[in-house]
Amino acid sequence: MHIILGGTGHVGSAVANALLSKGEPVTIVTRNAENASAFTNKGAQVAIADVFNSEDLKRVFAKGKTLFLLNPPALPHTDTVEEERRSLTSIFKAMDGSGLARIVALSTYGAQPGEHIGDLGTLYEMEQALGRQTIPYAVIRAAYYMSNWDMYIDLANQTGELQSLYPADFKIPMVAPEDIGALAAELLTGFDKNAEMHYVEGPENYSSGDVAAAFSQKLQKTITPVEVPQQDWRGFLNGAGFSEPAAESLANMSAITLSRSYEVTLEPHRGRITLHEYIGKLMPSQVTF
Repeated sequence: MHIILGGTGHVGSAVANALLSKGEPVTIVTRNAENASAFTNKGAQVAIADVFNSEDLKRVFAKGKTLFLLNPPALPHTDTVEEERRSLTSIFKAMDGSGLARIVALSTYGAQPGEHIGDLGTLYEMEQALGRQTIPYAVIRAAYYMSNWDMYIDLANQTGELQSLYPADFKIPMVAPEDIGALAAELLTGFDKNAEMHYVEGPENYSSGDVAAAFSQKLQKTITPVEVPQQDWRGFLNGAGFSEPAAESLANMSAITLSRSYEVTLEPHRGRITLHEYIGKLMPSQVTF
């Protein structure tokens, strides 16, 4: 049995679907069974558990042999770093003595030590904690999720603009959730080397200008990329509903990305889904014509 944390989100769903397509048994961990109804129709099991309740999680983990470890993102109005540290503490407590045989953990490009740098810091701490426990594991460092752009398409349709913290021509590695899911499913069903790091990105690098072009094609109207100046990042994020600590963390993380102060690999796993293909398949409910 494969236990999937975050199984109803973009990436967790992709992992679950990839495993189910192989005929593998899957348990989706969620706080709301209604969110996982589509997977029960495909034959998956559902376990109701709160990620902050380590005893509930341990009971779920004890029913499986492999775990896809995705630390759920904290809500932006909270202190996201502290909330995500708290959920990781609960998950690792649940893993201890659970009987799990293998873990595949999702991290991120640019994971590194540091305070107030968002996921770059918390997921680096997760990687280090995995090295201190005894269950065999593999880590996937994924590029920027293409699905992060989903939330912008309706506003872009309304305003004709796509606001970004980066210049319109600043290209970074991006990857579709389905390509992360395919790699995770492969590793969950077996890997040869403990503690190995796997990098995954899409067929090529993309910019916010490329996203605006994909939106333009999808919406059949011109969408113009607009750069938010770095000195205005925190105010922009506060206005979007981020708490002060969350805005600071995301601004610092974005500055690291902009300066390219992070480790890369010359031999990543290459996904097959392009940005235009991903944007083109957004569900109709995410596009308001």
